[in-house]
Amino acid sequence: MKIAVVLFDGFELLDVFGPLEMFGQLPDWKIVMVADKPGPVASAQGPCAWAEESLETFVRCDVLMVPGGKGTRTLIDNPDFIRWLKRAALGTEYLISVCTGSALLAKAGLLDSKQATSNRLAFDWVTAQGPKTLWQSDQRWVQDDKVFTSAGVSAGMDMSLAFIAHLYGQEKAQKIADYCEYHWLADPTEIDCQSPSPGSSD
Repeated sequence: MKIAVVLFDGFELLDVFGPLEMFGQLPDWKIVMVADKPGPVASAQGPCAWAEESLETFVRCDVLMVPGGKGTRTLIDNPDFIRWLKRAALGTEYLISVCTGSALLAKAGLLDSKQATSNRLAFDWVTAQGPKTLWQSDQRWVQDDKVFTSAGVSAGMDMSLAFIAHLYGQEKAQKIADYCEYHWLADPTEIDCQSPSPGSSD
């Protein structure tokens, strides 16, 4: 199983490395980072991640993962990237996104007529990118067939474990959560009562 993670300037660190901590516990998985060009890509928090493949040379993967972050606000207006994302998705078995990464999927038309969610603080902006998407503001993560989307930042870890459970069963996912000493919110309706209501903030 090959999972490709799309990197871009201003990606959210935990959106990428939270799920990858979970996926990295699966020994038969190959994880690759893809970006506009190979090399370092700066996160919204400053530290860089290294992309091994470029968008131009990327061929295919089984799972394509799109994180969120402040950089999505710029990338959403990049027609070349949106076209690439639409093409790349055609060759994948599963699509997953974290936080505002779902805005990019929606812009590419990949969430049309599908249920999905996103960061509740940026919900107004995200939903404007996909008027044909069936947005769910009261879900920590959403599965619609072979598309998984999550709410903001840490919710990506819960979604990634749900994705693992979808593939390998609940017991396997829980063992990974226990190994990581992570309290998995396995019920997607379990939203932190301190979470803000949907809005248009960054």
